[in-house]
Amino acid sequence: MLIIALTGGIGSGKSTVAALFAQFGVPIIDTDIIARELVQKGQPALAEITQHFGAEILTADGELDRKKLRDIVFHDASKRMQLESILHPRILDTVKISITTHHAPYCILVIPLLVESKQHYPHDRVLLVDTTPALQRQRMHSRDQIADSLAQQILAAQASREQRLAIADDVINNIADPAALTAQVATLHEKYLKLAN
Repeated sequence: MLIIALTGGIGSGKSTVAALFAQFGVPIIDTDIIARELVQKGQPALAEITQHFGAEILTADGELDRKKLRDIVFHDASKRMQLESILHPRILDTVKISITTHHAPYCILVIPLLVESKQHYPHDRVLLVDTTPALQRQRMHSRDQIADSLAQQILAAQASREQRLAIADDVINNIADPAALTAQVATLHEKYLKLAN
């Protein structure tokens, strides 16, 4: 099976693009969703994160307080690396297992931090969802109510647009309207089917 690593910065539109591929029946393996499952209450990863970051990152119900953890790791690079060292190996193991369960010509493996991650995720091609930093900030603000100062910090902590473009085999431009996005996905779907055969 051909593995397409789908990447892009925060607010670039990766989830939208993945959903469009899913409409064609393409299996989607999303590392963000896997990460969320790994930090559910009772999971070993959450226990380890709590050990490192303290009980203040938990809600009263013992769930992970994502906003609190995000604020901590985006203000301290060493803490962000610590969190990644707990989560990334577990995510990678889950990805490898998940790939074996799908039987399709190709799958989309969503890896937001492909450039930043030191993990070697299996993939044959890199598909970048590209947009402008201004649009990323705007989407972060409207979607997650993230203040502009924090949005700037998040963008600064991620790989640059140039670094992502340098590793991309294919690029989806997410600056125009949704119809343009759908057309780009349809074209790539045909391309990936041909490559898979």
